[in-house]
Amino acid sequence: MPRIATPEQTGRWGADSSPGADFPGWAASLGESLRVAPMADQCGLVPRPPSALPSDLGSAFGVREAREAGVTPARLRASDLSSPFHGVRVRQDATETEQSDDVTPLARDRAERDDVLRRARGYAQVAPAGAFFVARTAAVIWGLPVRHGPSLEVGVWDPARAPRGRGVRGIKVLPALADVTETEGLPVTTPASTWAMLGRWLTIAELVTVGDAIIRVPRDERGRRCPDACLATAGSLAAAVARGRRVGIVRLREVLPLLRSGSASPLESEFRIDAEAAGLPAPTLDAEIRDDHGRLLGISEFVYPRWRLVVEIEGDHHRTNRRQWDRDIEKYAAYTAEGWDVVRLTARHVRSRDGVEMVKAALRRRGWR
Repeated sequence: MPRIATPEQTGRWGADSSPGADFPGWAASLGESLRVAPMADQCGLVPRPPSALPSDLGSAFGVREAREAGVTPARLRASDLSSPFHGVRVRQDATETEQSDDVTPLARDRAERDDVLRRARGYAQVAPAGAFFVARTAAVIWGLPVRHGPSLEVGVWDPARAPRGRGVRGIKVLPALADVTETEGLPVTTPASTWAMLGRWLTIAELVTVGDAIIRVPRDERGRRCPDACLATAGSLAAAVARGRRVGIVRLREVLPLLRSGSASPLESEFRIDAEAAGLPAPTLDAEIRDDHGRLLGISEFVYPRWRLVVEIEGDHHRTNRRQWDRDIEKYAAYTAEGWDVVRLTARHVRSRDGVEMVKAALRRRGWR
């Protein structure tokens, strides 16, 4: 076998041991590349952006749809597209949100709902025929106070095969136990069916919170009640429970008499449950406070008319929103002028149970027991 002499043995690289001695063109090209690369970094040059996608492709689309629109496989692998599910692409600009200092529960819930909606719209591109969103996924799509999780919960009518795959949890649903409708352009179980299905996983306190949110009667910007705007009625929830046997039906039956249509937030539902468990009298919820001439002074979450006591549960927006803060000060001053006492609670007071003791003490000062 012939021996191959190294450049060091032959000395052909010359005194500087450089390969450019025999290949000056190659050396010059290499040197130019080495010089240009750092210069590009220093000048802030960036790679050419991917080509524009067809305008009729939404923020989430199927690979097959894109290929039929003329998008190349290489374009579908570009860095501005993510692939949350097999056969689906989502534009990165649709998933990236600006950094915000807002870390309030309301902002967190809004961000989670936006994320679930993006993923649901993406999965809808490849979902099996007749599939619909259920349980926690349906609840979040409806805007209900439920923590979601990493996987979308997707239902099919029994006996169809439940979907499987990355980021998806398939659930078979008996047709007799649920109704399906559409919201946000997505097929989902109705609010009442969603609540009844959640009886399998949620605690009694959580079911009360979600149920209150479903039957809550909202008010418009002028403070007028809008009964037609609630997601469902207490009767609808009772009817959903009565449709047949299901896992969690005992909890659901226990929760039904605990629901109230006047709770405007999870904190209010949580406080009401604790207050009633502690033996406090039942309050009037979402009550209008008026003076002796009938003039509206304000609307408050918890009111004990007999003892002229108002309880206000204040989220962080009461502190950070100047207009809200000014309105609160004026409202409480008007209440005091008419002989009402006001107990103001924060999330910490509610969750530590200190709030119940504060309200109990105020009631006793006003003559209760």
